[in-house]
Amino acid sequence: MKIVIAYPPLNCKGDKKLVPLLSQNRQFQWFHSPTYIYPVVPAYAATMLKKAGHEVLWYDGIAEKKTYEKFLDFIADENPDLIMMETKTPVVKQHWKIINELKTQNPSLKTVLVGDHVTALPEESMENCKVDFILTGGDYDFLLLNLCRVLEKPITELEPGIWYRQNGEIKNTGKFKLDHDLNNLPFIDRDLTKWKLYAYKNGNYKRTPGTYIMAGRDCWWGKCKFCSWTTLYPSFRTRKPEHVLDEIGMLIEKYHIKEIMDDTGTFPIGEWLREFCEGMISRGYSKKIKFNCNMRFGALKQKDYNLMAKAGFRFILYGLESARQETLDKINKNLKVSDAAEGARMAKKAGLHPHLTTMIGYPWETKEDALKTIRLAKELFSKGYVNTLQATIITPYPGTPLFDECKKKNQLRTLDWDRYDMQESVMKTPLTDADVKQFTQGLYKSFITPRFIFRTLISIRNFDDITFILRAAKSVFGHLTDFRK
Repeated sequence: MKIVIAYPPLNCKGDKKLVPLLSQNRQFQWFHSPTYIYPVVPAYAATMLKKAGHEVLWYDGIAEKKTYEKFLDFIADENPDLIMMETKTPVVKQHWKIINELKTQNPSLKTVLVGDHVTALPEESMENCKVDFILTGGDYDFLLLNLCRVLEKPITELEPGIWYRQNGEIKNTGKFKLDHDLNNLPFIDRDLTKWKLYAYKNGNYKRTPGTYIMAGRDCWWGKCKFCSWTTLYPSFRTRKPEHVLDEIGMLIEKYHIKEIMDDTGTFPIGEWLREFCEGMISRGYSKKIKFNCNMRFGALKQKDYNLMAKAGFRFILYGLESARQETLDKINKNLKVSDAAEGARMAKKAGLHPHLTTMIGYPWETKEDALKTIRLAKELFSKGYVNTLQATIITPYPGTPLFDECKKKNQLRTLDWDRYDMQESVMKTPLTDADVKQFTQGLYKSFITPRFIFRTLISIRNFDDITFILRAAKSVFGHLTDFRK
């Protein structure tokens, strides 16, 4: 079979200059300053299909800055048997239109949708467009391989988690199961999946080229009420440390990667982390690359951070979300506000670069609560505990406990999915839209102080530092534009 893994070009309410942060992302946003995240799970799907003997084409019209007309021409010229697209809530209606147009252009083309939105609401997409299959859950790389086997040899059974049409009726194979062994995954074919598209324009990298991997799926806590990926991965699994280390060695030798971001929702800790760090050191990888990951405050001790620094870790991303303890409890963050300062302090003491994610616009938070988050961010920057920050407007995606709770309590302002793009608050909140955007900007401005600028300038040691600072500055000013009133 000829199969296309595609990200068609998308438009933001008529503004073609904004770039959708869609691929491999837990929270969707339109960016003025583009960031391209390497889509690890779709890349696994492409690799597994190629190894199974299929002809696979990778088309990212977003990262390649293609027009929609070019995309349609590509599909018409290649005439594939099947096309798979990852979607999210704010752009699912665009994907419905694209699928209908593709099916009009070629009725025999098999179309597939994957992602957290269609996992939460599979029937909605089956009813609103002519999509042939929906693969629910986060192991859609395995499910797509299974689907293609069935399409070639109908005697094979479809795995659980697949929605399809039969004689005009919508059917499914039941609840998806996360029972695939991640250690059986092949190393991703980075050339097939055009890895260089994602190797440079990404604010997480200090040195380029960089790339993404995933040691696990997805988060060992996995109970935050707002996280859309809890819909995809209700349970946590990891690859063996040696399997991940072998992949890192291949990336260093074959692709000359300088920095790696592990996109596991929260990086494994405990004995797994110790074995991984010791492997990075003993194999000499710690001297060849820098390694980044997502982490939770309160999960590690000073000795853990020290070992990570020795093993080549650089950038550690933490979800702070709010400085109001009641908010952290409501969203089931399992975090004390005091843990944030202590965790960032320990990471910084070890020589790591902590990064915070924060959110504004909770239905129960007042202006004073939002200001409290800004003050904490400013304090952490002032003390030198934090290097960078990301601020967003909290958005409840379908399938999350936060969405269900807001819908039950009549706290949603709209069910128009186009508006779930973090350009406004879709939840009823004491704050006005102007307040939400002002406070979100305030979080970015919280660290633009003379002390921070001075500390940044004296930290410059080489050309990589200069280029990283320039990229970061461009990104920050882009985000300030993202949240204009």
